[in-house]
Amino acid sequence: MWKRRITLLALGTALLAGCDTAPPPGIVPVRPFQLTRYEGRWYEIARLDHRFERGLTAVSADYSLNPDGSIRVVNRGYDPAIAGWREAVGKAWFNGLSDVASLRVSFFGPFYGGYHVAALDPDYRWSVVVGPDKDYLWLLARDKQPPAAAKTALLAVASKLKVPADQLIWVEQNRADN
Repeated sequence: MWKRRITLLALGTALLAGCDTAPPPGIVPVRPFQLTRYEGRWYEIARLDHRFERGLTAVSADYSLNPDGSIRVVNRGYDPAIAGWREAVGKAWFNGLSDVASLRVSFFGPFYGGYHVAALDPDYRWSVVVGPDKDYLWLLARDKQPPAAAKTALLAVASKLKVPADQLIWVEQNRADN
């Protein structure tokens, strides 16, 4: 019995060690960063494909400060396949100083992934977010249909990060109920 517990503990430790929350090589998180200005709703303008958002439209993310100092993350998107909304609620913590836009976020208990703001408009109108590696990239904006200048800036950052624009999925943001 005790051998099984030690094996499970070792397996759990190994799994947690594999949850990398540091920025990927070449990604420098934004600094200075102000959470109070970042809080609120962001619309997903474009993303790289991954299974947990595949097919979703009208995707948004809401960020708010929890009483314990963590950040509440609510990701929501419309799934045409089920004609309904899918939502995931998570919790994020800063990886270090709170003025550095590098966080670890979890939607699944003790398993964390990296969330790194690689670029941010000075007025906090758009941001470029990279996950635990460059296979996870989100172009976010405060407006469902950001101005052309914002899209140009977002694409310039994606290009600088060496993310091919032809692989970006442009998210439909035409629902009135988001």
